Amino acid sequence: MTLLTFLFFTALVGVITWYITHRDDHGTSTGYFLAGRTLTGGYIAGSLLLTNLSTEQLVGLNGAAFKDGICVMAWEVIAGASLVIMALYFLPKYLRSGIATIPEFLEKRFDATTRSITTYIFIVAYTVILLPIILYSGATGLMGILDLKNLTGIENETTLLWITVWFIGIVGSIYAIFGGLRSVAVSDTLNGFGLLVGSVMIVVFALGAVSDGGLLHSLGEIKTAHPEKFNSLGSKDSSVPFSTLFTGVLLLNLFYWTTNQQIIQRTFGATSLAEGQRGVLIAGIFKVLTPLVLVLPGVIAFHLYGMREGFKPDHAYGTLVSQVLPSWLTGFFAAVMVGAILSSFNSALNSTATLFSLGVYREHFQKGAVDETKVINNGKIVGTFIAILSMVAAPLLAGQESIFGYLQMMNGLYFIPIFSVVLAGFLFKRAGASAANISLLAGCGILLVGYFVPPFSGWTAKPLGNFHFLGIVFALLMTFQFVMSKVRPLPGDWEHHYTKEVDLTPWKWAKPVGFGIVAFVVILYLSLADFSALK
Repeated sequence: MTLLTFLFFTALVGVITWYITHRDDHGTSTGYFLAGRTLTGGYIAGSLLLTNLSTEQLVGLNGAAFKDGICVMAWEVIAGASLVIMALYFLPKYLRSGIATIPEFLEKRFDATTRSITTYIFIVAYTVILLPIILYSGATGLMGILDLKNLTGIENETTLLWITVWFIGIVGSIYAIFGGLRSVAVSDTLNGFGLLVGSVMIVVFALGAVSDGGLLHSLGEIKTAHPEKFNSLGSKDSSVPFSTLFTGVLLLNLFYWTTNQQIIQRTFGATSLAEGQRGVLIAGIFKVLTPLVLVLPGVIAFHLYGMREGFKPDHAYGTLVSQVLPSWLTGFFAAVMVGAILSSFNSALNSTATLFSLGVYREHFQKGAVDETKVINNGKIVGTFIAILSMVAAPLLAGQESIFGYLQMMNGLYFIPIFSVVLAGFLFKRAGASAANISLLAGCGILLVGYFVPPFSGWTAKPLGNFHFLGIVFALLMTFQFVMSKVRPLPGDWEHHYTKEVDLTPWKWAKPVGFGIVAFVVILYLSLADFSALK
């Protein structure tokens, strides 16, 4: 029953996606890479959420909550505030430029060298870091939920891991390479609805497993038994100390939701600024509520299984799902979980193909190419190659102590330098290309050395903490670019030209909704705060 339910829902999403998108324009770069600028708020919100939500969060964040409690909700609620900044500040500027990629914007702001450096950083990072992690975490999560070892009869875990990785990779590649951005967005939205329903059901069933007195009674019982798990501020020893909210955690969230090509590409496909803002802010509302499904299950699992000797935090979510859900619902949830995995994978792959086609092939191999078909086909070929490369690399990640922690650390290597350059481009009107290019290369180099090269790592990331180290590097890069804008300024202020490709009339509710999201974040933290834990 579990397997049949899984296959049915997976196939259903594929059929519906094909039906909605099979007549779409895939013959032009705008149609293929930007969905023909036809995405409305609902599709943008669904795609943003599901691209973000994958097994490294479902498993990793609930595992972190198992260990540290609800303080790890910082990753989610700060994301909500970051989406407000995206909607009100960054998105109008991006759509004014009529761009398809962040490197394209950086070329308009600085020069072609800045675009090339950023493009290659993105492509390498997605290929080496992001795509393999998505596939590996997805495969291990699916193996646990569906109990694939018993289901398939394959006893060798390594063999089973390779098979599962390639299954997910091939299906995700079909969506991304042959369907384009709109297919990605539609499938994301369908899977997102299923994942939302399934995740809420897990919380309900899990609280029911705690006691028979009702959901609120069960929650109260857990809070009474483990009050330390319900402190939003955490402790000095937690994985997300409160002070990091204002340094590395904030910066990583800001880059992720305002500058990360994989995420924000669907906002570039908005029909208008109003629809883009509506989609981004709807996603922001859901992000501040996602601790209910990404954090609370981990705390419930601690109450149920925390006393078991040798129980690992990263096993918390999978164990909870397998033990509280009926078999027919387990298959449904496995299907939507695969959808979440596919969403993250195909979005990153689509973005990588976009970056290569528009930033490498068109700019370096065939300068100014006007043959749209050739540009798209080369993007598909490279996308296929990168997909295969990531499928080969993913199983090699086996043995990582914490896949979520590893992902956040590796993301910092390129998040911080790129975000500093984009932000400096907006804030410092006379900042030139040389400062941006040096910041990109030096920032990546400093972080790489500070993380991995002794004895420097012993002087930087380890004593300061990874997140504070990121904040210091960011401050240094911004200071350098500000000083250079004064020492070697451009002849005049940079002018941000309007290409008129997108209607820039803002959504009338954008500011009120944005204010409401930020207010909710503050209230949430204050209502759950125990300041004594910080002493």
